Amino acid sequence: MHAVVCIKQVPDTTDVKIDRKTNTLIREGVPSIVNPFDIHAIEEALRLKDRFGGRVTVISMGPSQARESLKKAISYGVDEAILISDRAFAGADTLATSYVLAQTIRAIGDKEPVDLVLCGKQAIDGDTAQVGPGIATRLGISQLTYVVKIRSIDLEKKEIVVERQLEGGREVLRAELPALLTVVKELNTSRYQSLPSMIRAARYDPPVWDKDSFDRDPSLLGLKGSPTKVSKVYVPPPREKGGIIAGDPEDPEKTVAELVDKLLECKIIG
Repeated sequence: MHAVVCIKQVPDTTDVKIDRKTNTLIREGVPSIVNPFDIHAIEEALRLKDRFGGRVTVISMGPSQARESLKKAISYGVDEAILISDRAFAGADTLATSYVLAQTIRAIGDKEPVDLVLCGKQAIDGDTAQVGPGIATRLGISQLTYVVKIRSIDLEKKEIVVERQLEGGREVLRAELPALLTVVKELNTSRYQSLPSMIRAARYDPPVWDKDSFDRDPSLLGLKGSPTKVSKVYVPPPREKGGIIAGDPEDPEKTVAELVDKLLECKIIG
C-alpha cells in the first residue's frame, strides 16, 4: 500500500500579528511547526503501513524552511519526504496550491501507484479546509472529509469504509480506492518518535521538486493561478465585557423582562 500525506508548515502561535502597512502576517520571530491536524494524517498512514506493508511518502509545498517540517515527518518513521518549492509557486491560494500538490501526486503515482492520500482537515493558519477537497477534485478520486475512523480497507476490492465526523453525529461511507481523506484529531493518538528515526531525520536532506519536476500549466501556478484576492486583513477589535443578569429565582418573570430590555437596548431584537 502506498500512502501520500500532504503536510504544511504553519506558525506556532495563536497570537497573530498583522503588518498594517502590507496587510500580511508578521512571521518574523514566530516559530513554525507541522500543522497539528497533519500529524494525525501521518500517524494514520503509518498505522496503515504497519497493517498492510508498503510505504508512506510525505509532501509539502513551501519555502526552504519547510524542510524542518519534512524532517519532523521522517522522525515519525515515514519513508520519504519531498519539498515542493519554486518561486513560481509564490502567492498561491488554495486553488493554485491544490493544483501543484495534485500534479506532484500524479508524478509520484507514475513511479509507484498511490492508493490513499491523507491530509489534515485544515491548516490552523488559514482554516479554509479547501486544499484536500481541491486535490481530490483535480485527481478525479473520491474525497472523504472529516474522517474520525477508518473502519476497513480491502485492497483486493479496492474499497475503504470510514466514519465521518458530523456536527450531530457520524456518517459511515464506502468509497473506491484510490481516495483522499481529510482527518480530524480524534482519529488517533500520535506515536512517539523512535531513536533510529530521529537519527535518520537529523541526517535527512529532503529532495526538492520545482516547477520542472512534473507536468504543469504555468497559468495555474502561483499568483497567476490564484483567483482569490485578499482586500484586507485585520485583527478584530476586542470584545467589550459582557454583563450578567443574576435574576431572582422567586421572580423569573422579572428576570425575563430585564433580559428582554437588555436585548432591546443592544438592538439584538426589535
